[in-house]
Parts: sequence; C-alpha cells; structure tokens
Amino acid sequence: MANPTPVAAYNIPEVKLSSSTTDRKMPVIGLGTAADNLDEKAMKLAVLEAIKLGYRHFDTASLYGSEKALGEAISEALKLGLVNSREELFITTKLWSTEAHRDLVIPSLHESLRNLQMAYVDLYLIHWPISAKPSAKKHPIPEEDLLPMDYKAVWESMEECQRLGLTKSIGVSNFSSKKLETILSLATIPPSVNQVEMNLVWQQRKLIEYCKANNIIITAYSPLGAKGASWGTNRVLEDQALKQIANAHGKTVAQACLSTLLLLELFSPVLEREEVCLRWIFEQGATFVVKSFNKERMKENLEIFNWALTGEDYDKINQIQQHRLISKEDFVSPHGPFTTLEDLWDEES
Repeated sequence: MANPTPVAAYNIPEVKLSSSTTDRKMPVIGLGTAADNLDEKAMKLAVLEAIKLGYRHFDTASLYGSEKALGEAISEALKLGLVNSREELFITTKLWSTEAHRDLVIPSLHESLRNLQMAYVDLYLIHWPISAKPSAKKHPIPEEDLLPMDYKAVWESMEECQRLGLTKSIGVSNFSSKKLETILSLATIPPSVNQVEMNLVWQQRKLIEYCKANNIIITAYSPLGAKGASWGTNRVLEDQALKQIANAHGKTVAQACLSTLLLLELFSPVLEREEVCLRWIFEQGATFVVKSFNKERMKENLEIFNWALTGEDYDKINQIQQHRLISKEDFVSPHGPFTTLEDLWDEES
C-alpha cells in the first residue's frame, strides 16, 4: 500500500483505492454509525461535531437503519457551511444479504442513496459473503432463509453500480482470503476494500498479507473489541500486554473513541490503552472505523498519528493470544450454505 497522504487542514492520513473512478482518497479514520439502539438525534449531533473536528469519512449500512439520519446530518452540515461540498466527504454503505441477488443490488443501492439524500456513495460493500431470501431487512436472518451467494452474479451487479456512477468504489466485508480469491477470479473491477474484524486479539495476519499482495485495503471494525455492544467483548482493552505498552508510553489520555454509546460517560484506566489499539492498526497499513458520539473522544481519535510503537511493543503484541470475537454462528446451519464456522471463515487466522 502506498504511504498515506495527509489531509492538509487536519493531518488525517488518506489512502488511494485501487479501483476507484475518482481521485478522492479514503481517510484512514472513519466514524461508524452501527448501534444496538440507535439514537438518531444523538447521532446527527455527533456527525456535525465530527465534521467540525475534521472527520470526513462516515460508515453506514442498509441494515443499521442509520442512513437516513446520516444523510440529514450531512445535509445540515452543507447548509451550515461546515463543508463546502459533498465531494469533501467519503461515505461508505453496505448491501445486506436479503438483497444480495443479481436483480436486487442496484435497487438496494438506489434505496440507500434516497435515504442518504445523495447521488452517489464513495464505497459500496457486500456486507457478508452470504445471501438470504428476499425480505425485509432483519438480523439475525432466520436459518431457513439462508442461501449461498452467487458471487459472479452479485459482483457483476456491484460492478454495474460503479459503472453507473452510483458508487465510486466497490468492495466486500467479512470475506476470507479464499472468498476474495473467488471474487478476484471473476472480477472486471476488483474489490478496493475488505472491511473485517481486526484488533489486537484478532490480528488477521494472513488476511493482511493477502490483501496487500492484491492491492486491497483492509478497514478494521471493532478495533477496540466493541465492549458494551451486544456483539462486543472486553478482551481487547483488558489484555495485559496492552496495559504494559500503554504504561510504557505514559499514556494517560485516550486518543481513541469508546466502542459504543453505553460507555460514553465512563472514564476508566482502559482509556489509556485505546490509542495503542488504533495505532497498531494504522501501522499495519489498514484503515479503521471507530464509534464515539462524545466530542472530546472524537477529537482524541485524530491525535493518534504523532507517535509510534516500538520494537519492544511489537514483541509483546505478537505474543497476544488470538481469538475471533465475532464468529457469526447465526450464519451456520446444517442445511448450509455454511455448515460450520470453518466453512464461513475458511479457518483463517
């Protein structure tokens, strides 16, 4: 991956996407909008504050139910002059499994664009490598509705979305190297991004190597373990090696956000370790999506780029026991398409 280019006013690094139809680069840090119980008013205020602070990358998905609120916040930001134009922003959204069918991909993106009040998104991702019977968006998907994805048909429709100008780039989410290889074997426009779980207790070493070799940018979600969310854990922030690294750097102020709204008003020693988590991801050449609707912590997120981990830090990090936090057992069924977690993830670590 090429060295990130700083955004002039805010010194936020950016990366160029390999198959994009525009020169707009993707900011390394994005603000996520997934939440167990979305407070639209709080989210809109947070987006406005984030834009004031310098955030330009916002991540959503059709499943999250946050596209409409994000679009309203961005419309307000434009009216207030917080940004000069839509082109200054980088917006990612995702295709849900119930619409991962050849004839539903483009209509689904049109619906997302209506929600966002936009003519295009900057990045459109296949949310998971599985389809489901067409229905209202829901999670979890009933076992009897799970279907194998027709990768060729769905990817051709994703490519058409880019050719039509509905998105500037296309990619995937939660794809293993093996599944990425399938997409690459049939793609005319290769995926620019693979958004996956990545953190200190699930470092994705093999996937990082594969994506770098194929010019695919990794975007990390749950970089702090999503503690407090229904899918989260405290294993990341409470790791002993992480505590030692944070203490060695004398970090007393977190330069990263908390994972969920449930923790916004809790101040504890774990905050000292968050900047180490995000710094490590940045040093792997990956981008990341973090979630905090707290102004001060959003500001601290933008201050993680002025220091570096040491060789001693890496010695400790490399000894951290690896464990996938988000296994997605609800996508496993004796009737398929994935009968085991190994089928879903291809035993990738």
